Amino acid sequence: MTKQTQITATEARFPLASLSLSPMNPRQTVPEGEIVELAKSIWTAGLIQSLAGLADDKGGAEIVAGGRRLRALQHLAEKHPNLASIRPELANPLVMIAPDVETAQTWATAENISRKDLSPADEIRAYGAMDKAGAPVSGIARAFAVTEAHVYKRLKLASLPEQVIAALAAKEINLGEAAAFTICDDTDLIMEVLEQARKGYLSEYQIKTMLKPDSVSATDRRAKYVGLDAYKEAGGRVSADLFAEKTLLDDEAILDQCFVDKLTIAARTMRQEQGWKWADVVNDSHFGGYDIDQMKCARIYAEPGDLTEEQATRYDELAELAEGDVLDAAGEGELQVLQTIVDGSFSDVQKDCAGIVLYVSNSGELIVIEGLVNPENKSAAVAAGVLKASKHKEDVSNADAPAKPRMSQALQDDLARVVTGARQHAAINNPDLILALLAFQVSGGARYGNPIGLSETDVPNWPTTKEAGYALDARLTTPTEWEGDAFDRDLVKAFRAFRKKGADHVQAELIRHLAGLLSGGDEVLKAMIDKEVKTDIRAVWTPSFDNFFSRIAGPYLNEIWRSVLGLKAGIVQMNSFESLKVGEKRKKLDALFNDPDTRAAMQLSKAAQKRIATWVPEGMV
Repeated sequence: MTKQTQITATEARFPLASLSLSPMNPRQTVPEGEIVELAKSIWTAGLIQSLAGLADDKGGAEIVAGGRRLRALQHLAEKHPNLASIRPELANPLVMIAPDVETAQTWATAENISRKDLSPADEIRAYGAMDKAGAPVSGIARAFAVTEAHVYKRLKLASLPEQVIAALAAKEINLGEAAAFTICDDTDLIMEVLEQARKGYLSEYQIKTMLKPDSVSATDRRAKYVGLDAYKEAGGRVSADLFAEKTLLDDEAILDQCFVDKLTIAARTMRQEQGWKWADVVNDSHFGGYDIDQMKCARIYAEPGDLTEEQATRYDELAELAEGDVLDAAGEGELQVLQTIVDGSFSDVQKDCAGIVLYVSNSGELIVIEGLVNPENKSAAVAAGVLKASKHKEDVSNADAPAKPRMSQALQDDLARVVTGARQHAAINNPDLILALLAFQVSGGARYGNPIGLSETDVPNWPTTKEAGYALDARLTTPTEWEGDAFDRDLVKAFRAFRKKGADHVQAELIRHLAGLLSGGDEVLKAMIDKEVKTDIRAVWTPSFDNFFSRIAGPYLNEIWRSVLGLKAGIVQMNSFESLKVGEKRKKLDALFNDPDTRAAMQLSKAAQKRIATWVPEGMV
């Protein structure tokens, strides 16, 4: 342990003329500009840090720390010959005297000896005085060894009524609370709020709210969408909260009007230019499936586009360049054109029956929900072939009327599982998509509509009818290699063996299990996934007696027979089928869908064969 030695120093005032710069002082040369600026600071704020030196044999001292301050004082003495009478404390500065040469050497090396920082209130007053005297912000910053941003904030505080600075000096309010007053220019209101703040009743947030109860931050979604220039042109006032680094909009009513006007004009323009039946706006920051249901709207989607073989090759090339961030502007434009084809577009027939809803997200981005068919346009949409007719007896325009269920809930659940299985069956061959969906989900992009049932979420894909007419990719049904493994097996040994099988095996296991957890997310994301992987329900499932026909009633059986064979009501073939018992209808439909010999004997047209090969129950598409 090192023994600590007590250093005893003395302080005394010395006439400025008796002080000189010691050879020990590290700052032998200083730019003249700095000396002048520091002199202004000392003249205004005083000598806030004493000099330090070693006594000489002439009754004076050699300054080892504070050489810049010494020269600034000497500059003031030259500028003010009567310095001793008007500012005696500067003409006779306080000097800390070292007891020996060794201590003086230490002081000369060390910076900021016995520095006494100004209190916030004194600092504010000093900066304010220098500003009024004409000192530039850069000069104040250099004089006090602070940043210009720091000076700007202190000068903003210096513009407050003196009562606020006095309250800060008396520690009745803190610096943050004092800063809160800078957002207001109304002195009477400031004094009113200050009285409450002095009693300790108010937080910074409460002070700001009382001073500007109707102000809105420029980060508000409405402000982002409208833009500050448009808001100002409409007469809106803007102020700044320098300490929170915020711009405040003081006229919320004007902002609201600008927001509604711009959104309404955007809807009208989009409807006219794009040809939609109608356009509506919502003031909320979100509009989703629940809102569409509340409007009782059906939704249609853009007709998918197909790339030529040459375009598909080019699309892949450009997409790869884009992923590597090496795609130039021309390439980005070309990729966007191809992407538009891939995404598809709404036809004029679709637009004649559907509309759009516009809203602004929390980020200030304009969002457009396209392809909404409202209740009064559903009949026209069905007639135009852009919306499927209701399978219920009720008319489309009376879709909300209660109807007797055509399928049991258990059957509906099984069919939903088949849809999920078909999606997984198609997606398992697209590992890039699965990994992208996983990354999107775990990064929070999917919010609560998780496309992959990670964690403990079960994503059932096997109906209760077991294997009847249903077959998935073997990778989705092959048991895990740990199936039936001993409960107390050596995990480290097992994991090492698993890793030794190689990266390909690890990735294959990851992909197949992630595919088995694929649920699709919300309806919009499911539609996108189905389009990309080309989900085909009939590739994995065929309606049969066990899995479907035995579970529905006569009227629906009649309708399926009529629709797949293309029969008209009242003809002999249709009447013959309808006269059968329900059990016989089920068997005939089972044979029609599952027995090639039956279809051959019936000599069906190609169109009928195609309808049979592609038909799926309502709700599965």
